Amino acid sequence: MFAISRKTFCKRLIKSHIKGLSSHPSAEEKSTHFGFETVKESEKQQKVHKIFENVAKDYDLMNDAMSLGIHRIWKDQFMCKLGPVENTKLLDVAGGTGDIAFRFLKYVNEYKIKNCHVTITDINAHMLDVGKTRSRQLNFSSDSIAWQEGNAEELPFQDNTFNAYTIAFGIRNCTRIDKVLSEAYRVLQPGGRFLCLEFSQLEIATAQWIYDQYSFQVIPVLGQLLAGQWKPYQYLVESIRQFPKQETFKTMIEEAGFRQVSYENLTLGVVAIHSGFKL
Repeated sequence: MFAISRKTFCKRLIKSHIKGLSSHPSAEEKSTHFGFETVKESEKQQKVHKIFENVAKDYDLMNDAMSLGIHRIWKDQFMCKLGPVENTKLLDVAGGTGDIAFRFLKYVNEYKIKNCHVTITDINAHMLDVGKTRSRQLNFSSDSIAWQEGNAEELPFQDNTFNAYTIAFGIRNCTRIDKVLSEAYRVLQPGGRFLCLEFSQLEIATAQWIYDQYSFQVIPVLGQLLAGQWKPYQYLVESIRQFPKQETFKTMIEEAGFRQVSYENLTLGVVAIHSGFKL
């Protein structure tokens, strides 16, 4: 037997430890859902990004197909729930096309609410481009609106920056909902409000069955006929079914630190508005 040097022994020992760590289950990347498909967490963001890149110019059409046009009423109700007041500094997340932001500006302009501003952030530059074009067409002042590309799970803003946070029909597309909620809490000032509008579960079983039939049998067909795209619409239907139920999501918001958390079902629970405060 030949003796090995201390240096060689240490190298072999380090290599064996590195090999052991790489094969350990905790080092494996976590999986998540992309609709009904199981994918790695790193893959979901890329897949979702690609979908919204493809549908950006037809996003309003997509919302009309998903909701029979009722999404416009839901968003109006969402803004009334927010009820902007003087000095509101709103962050609208996953709001690239500007639907919520424009409602906010129309609200504060109509009721002459002073010193209000909205920042729209979205991970998809194509969605932001659509929103910027619409903003120019609607003649909104650049002094009251700002656009920022960013990930809801890693917001590019400092702590305690905003006093209101909204996310409409966007959180279910995020990989880590818990990280989205913790980031919302971080960027809000004490006393700031969190509001989320999202598709949910119907309260009546028969109504849920009817909506399921429409969702899976009709919506993808409409997507193909109206926008020439089947898969994005199929994914969005599946993503709704994967999103937590109202009570479960309420608990997740509370676990992120928010208080006085509540939710309101709209249209029998097709969508729900969840809200809470950072105390």
